[in-house]
Amino acid sequence: MDITLLAVSKTRPARDVVTAALAGQRDFGENYAQEGADKILALRALAQQGALPENAALIWHFIGPLQSNKTRLVAEQFDWAHSIERLKIAERLSAQRPAQLPPLQVCVQVNVSGEASKSGCPPQEALDLCLAVASLPRLKLRGLMCIPAPAHDFAAQCRPFLQLWQRFMEIKTRCPELDTLSMGMSDDLEAAVQSGGTLVRVGSAIFGQRESGKK
Repeated sequence: MDITLLAVSKTRPARDVVTAALAGQRDFGENYAQEGADKILALRALAQQGALPENAALIWHFIGPLQSNKTRLVAEQFDWAHSIERLKIAERLSAQRPAQLPPLQVCVQVNVSGEASKSGCPPQEALDLCLAVASLPRLKLRGLMCIPAPAHDFAAQCRPFLQLWQRFMEIKTRCPELDTLSMGMSDDLEAAVQSGGTLVRVGSAIFGQRESGKK
């Protein structure tokens, strides 16, 4: 499978996205719906002003926790949503996705570490959620996503990723359209790629460390 680099641009100004886009980056990830929607509109305006090449079509991914009161922003402005953990959220995205736009590409988030503080559905519930999401109009189920607990040992980093890969392969027998494993960030991207990841979310390794005081 091909590996896609997703530049996590949360809290970064639009000019940083322009710089990355001019260098050839096309996929950008945002954690906050309102901030992301504002940035998407700003980048579209800049593109119309000629600040970006005409063929630089940017792809916007929502990767943060998604609450019911933010689904419309994501459905109307983003191309992907990675953090589907409840059917209710998927149903709202489906109902709110404008008919003139292509289907919203979505991933089901799985809590592979079993931490109460982590978002995502339990691994044993992922198949049922995937089947339900795949049946909804205006959405296209693409795969699974996870954010495991931090680990510094390479083998320890690989374990939750391999767990997600195994679940992905099991679900793929029922949902053959699955083609995406969204996993890995700046500190563990090598382990994610080694474990079968197809989309890695990288922020600080691209944009540098965020300034203190930013959310």
